[in-house]
Amino acid sequence: MRVNGNMLSLVDDYLAHRRRMGFRFSDDKAGVMLRSFARHACEVGHKGPVTVELAVQWALRTKPGSSAIQRGRRLQLVRGFCRYRSIFDADTEIPLKGLLGPERWPRRAPHIYSDDEIAALVRAALEVRPTGGLRPRTYATMFGLLACTGLRVSEALVLLREDVDLQNGVLTIRETKAKKSRLVPMHSSTVEALRRYACFRDQHCVIRESDAFFLNEGGRGMTYTQIRLRFAHLRRKLNWVDRSSAQRPRIHDLRHTFTVQRLLLWYKQGVNVDQKIAALSTYLGHVNVTKTYWYLTAVPELLAIANSTFEDFCDLKMRSES
Repeated sequence: MRVNGNMLSLVDDYLAHRRRMGFRFSDDKAGVMLRSFARHACEVGHKGPVTVELAVQWALRTKPGSSAIQRGRRLQLVRGFCRYRSIFDADTEIPLKGLLGPERWPRRAPHIYSDDEIAALVRAALEVRPTGGLRPRTYATMFGLLACTGLRVSEALVLLREDVDLQNGVLTIRETKAKKSRLVPMHSSTVEALRRYACFRDQHCVIRESDAFFLNEGGRGMTYTQIRLRFAHLRRKLNWVDRSSAQRPRIHDLRHTFTVQRLLLWYKQGVNVDQKIAALSTYLGHVNVTKTYWYLTAVPELLAIANSTFEDFCDLKMRSES
């Protein structure tokens, strides 16, 4: 770690620290942007510790038409770097959160699929050409898997044959978001559906070019672009497009639906959700449990239940104190 040095070397030290902590920070867009900040500091001849003025100056250097959120996120990146630098240089200034406005895109309310909508999506996928071929079965099985396990699309796409344990009913999800791996148990009906798909796939693809579990007609793994475009086509076919872009169903909403249905079921069963939610968070692969708690405010039904539970708690507390 460097106590002093030019800004580029200090940024590289920070990125190396992030790598040691398990983040792939130096290889993504964030690493590129931080190096851009360092080059800006060098270009303007900045000397000494990072200042708020320098950070804001760089954050505002965006392309014409850029949003306040984009500027806020640039400043957010520098704030992380400043926190690290303040360990070695007490004169480092840390920009206040929200100084240039919001720093993240607002999360849109998820579309919660009904059972009929999920069934209609699977049926429509099975009608994809070539009728009776592998491609329609791949789409239908993948959409069904997303709905009943809450996997991310990216996680389903990178599943290898060895990751799908049909004997024990467990999926191995390897180093996906946040570079975390986890085991995902499956219901027996899900295992049976995957077993039928695997049997059909192996009969159809005598020669395969990939070890991916989900394959296309040519024996190659499916890509996100293929899934996204196919879902958009099916959405039009099912007349799910006559809605605003904020309400239009997305593939990722299958994950939201799984989570919301599980929480609703627990509430109906009288289960203590606070005791169960950590397990659900692990099952979903969330970085922290607050990501899972978000669903309590994202869906009206869950928000109403949460409010009712809180009111009952307050009433009980008031009675106990009176």
